[in-house]
Amino acid sequence: MSVVAPEPTDERDRRDPGEARAGVFLARLTVAPALLLVCWLAVALPLLMAGVFTPLPAIASFVPVAALVLTFGLRAVRPSGARWGSWWTVGGLLAVTVAFCVMQLLTFSEQIVVRRDPASYFNFATWLAGHGSLPIHPALGPFGGADPALSFGSPAFYQRGGVLWPQFMAGTPMILAPVGRLAGPYAMLAAMPVIGALAVLSFGGLTARLVGPRWAPAGALLLALVWPMMMISRSIYSETAALVLVCGGLALAIDAVRANRRLTALLGGLALGLTILVRIDGLRDVLPVVAYAGLLVALRRRTGPALFAGLVVGVGAGVLEGYTLSQPYLHYVRASLVPLLYIGGAVLVATAVAVVVVRRWGLPRLDRFRLPDLALAAVFAVMAFFAARPSLQTVRRVPHNPDDEANASFIAALQKSLRLPADPYRQYSELSLHWVTWYIGVPAVLLATIGAGLLLRKLLLRRRTDWLLPYAVIAWTTVTTLWRPGITPDHPWASRRLIVVVLPGLLLFALWMMAWAVRSVRRLGYGPQIAGGTAVVGVLLVLVPTVLTSTGMMFTPTEQGEVAQARSMCRSIGPRATVLIIERVTADRFTQLVRGTCGVPSGRIRVRPGSNTAASEDVERISEKVVAAGRRPVLLGANSVDVAPYGTARRVYHVSTRRDSSSLVAAPHGTWSLAINVWMAVPVYAG
Repeated sequence: MSVVAPEPTDERDRRDPGEARAGVFLARLTVAPALLLVCWLAVALPLLMAGVFTPLPAIASFVPVAALVLTFGLRAVRPSGARWGSWWTVGGLLAVTVAFCVMQLLTFSEQIVVRRDPASYFNFATWLAGHGSLPIHPALGPFGGADPALSFGSPAFYQRGGVLWPQFMAGTPMILAPVGRLAGPYAMLAAMPVIGALAVLSFGGLTARLVGPRWAPAGALLLALVWPMMMISRSIYSETAALVLVCGGLALAIDAVRANRRLTALLGGLALGLTILVRIDGLRDVLPVVAYAGLLVALRRRTGPALFAGLVVGVGAGVLEGYTLSQPYLHYVRASLVPLLYIGGAVLVATAVAVVVVRRWGLPRLDRFRLPDLALAAVFAVMAFFAARPSLQTVRRVPHNPDDEANASFIAALQKSLRLPADPYRQYSELSLHWVTWYIGVPAVLLATIGAGLLLRKLLLRRRTDWLLPYAVIAWTTVTTLWRPGITPDHPWASRRLIVVVLPGLLLFALWMMAWAVRSVRRLGYGPQIAGGTAVVGVLLVLVPTVLTSTGMMFTPTEQGEVAQARSMCRSIGPRATVLIIERVTADRFTQLVRGTCGVPSGRIRVRPGSNTAASEDVERISEKVVAAGRRPVLLGANSVDVAPYGTARRVYHVSTRRDSSSLVAAPHGTWSLAINVWMAVPVYAG
């Protein structure tokens, strides 16, 4: 029996033709989103590196590449075994996908004012849509030259010398930029629900392969109702596209090994590797793929080199982009990135050694010393540790840079608001497993734990080997993420760290456990009604707690009205303007928004020590230099008193909306109010 794939079967020839067509359609449909993203990123990155990333050449390159990849890549994707799916399964999965997409389109966020990452991604994508190149060059001419009190950087846009480098990897902005260029900001924001729906569809396909086709609609429904899935589909998050690539990449790898197809393996490795181009955390998630590809090579399976080659190309693309266009961001996360690079190097070396050992002496017998019998206990021990961790440890982090200091200040303010003990350095990482239960419930975690234990036993006995790669990715990423989430710990914000692998992976384990229970009921001689009831009860055990958490937020749109107000502000600023932001919070939030969306030069004037506003002599001096350069200075602040000393103050931006709540020690419920104002004045003097 094969170690990495089930034995081939001739049952395909005995399938009903209608079911065969439905199975093929289901298998291909659910990997198509990942293949399309792979094609787009493959053509977009070289154009961005060359500084010519504009819609026309990008689309002109994408269409033939996508046609070739879909034609030859999907041809190799076929379901395995008899009765793999039906048109009812396909219809159910599509119904969940479409319903999710419609729901998110009705409630998507207009988060474009830079408070957190979604707005940073929006402004990054907006700059690419208008300019097609990096870095951002804030011209000094409209400001009358350099000034010691004048700067151009803001949160998520690092100033290095005379240029700005956006935070984060460029994958998601590259996906959204052409949409913004061709259809505007509303379309760019509305693209996220579509990508989120494709992620739900892709997860349904992975569920079909690992649990069974009939479970695909249930898997898609459970993921669709998890609040973090809704959250990353309503605003611009990198995790949304990453989830498509991870689910699609794993599905392609499973199909490739099962059918011994090199092209499918290459595309699967490429999809998994390109997650690094979307989010740098993907470097951790794909480490098990290296070991798995090495195992295939050791067993002389021709899919091994192809899977590894695709992975190397994808990871290489992400690393290249990171060290050329996102280097300040990588420098900021170096405390996490450098150890991860060492671990990656160790995995490569260990895999190379293991390949030599296995080729010479064969695979070790893992059923010795009753190791399979210890699998369930081992999994329970790991989960018990994370459950008990709050009693054993309190995680803190001492700030080492200004961003960490700002993060500590935010946590302190939130603790005060929530009436919690003041502890600004606390990270709350010891609650990470509790975070999981907030979103999918305790029953789901228990089912997943039992399912993971039983699956591990089967893998040690060399059964269900189609689970080997997904199991390794889920187990490794879940343990490392729960140990060190590495994110500001307020929820639901921090839940984004769980949504790419941890929550979908645990749902897969829970679904597999439900399917195992249904099969056990049938083996005991009970009829389809009892078996069906068992399946329904299992799904409800996960569904009800999930919905109880999500209900308080799923029907309330957040961050509304920001696009219309931004356009109104741009009209108020007018032509030939040079925007000087003289108040700290407004400068943090609007410097890049004005530069990218309004298309006018914008800079910030250094604030006085102990104050949120700039010194009047700095404002007057720089304003006079702007006038001397032949432009019209426009001053922005958060309140009328910030700008009134220099001219007639008028409010040019006002939003009163809702935002996601922030919780530290309990599941999030509901939303909080949010008000944002910007006041403008044109100096009355001309120097």
